[in-house]
Amino acid sequence: MANTKSAIKTNRRIQRQTTVNKSRKSRYRNAIKKINLLIEKKDKKGALEFLPKLNSELMKIAKTGVIKKQNASRNVSRLTKRINSL
Repeated sequence: MANTKSAIKTNRRIQRQTTVNKSRKSRYRNAIKKINLLIEKKDKKGALEFLPKLNSELMKIAKTGVIKKQNASRNVSRLTKRINSL
């Protein structure tokens, strides 16, 4: 348990940030699942329409540090390759 006033404040801040980060990570996972579902259905048109939204979402999350920028770029690249192979 935190003893000093500053440690208590830091603990509160960390708890708030953890909540925000969990929601961001959830948005990231849901976006990946959605595009994977479109790819499995072989819906190339729908997947191509969703791809810019996915890219935007991943870069927003990477900017905040929840995932690394390279990770986001790698995901977009691999998914684009899968969409183009449909």
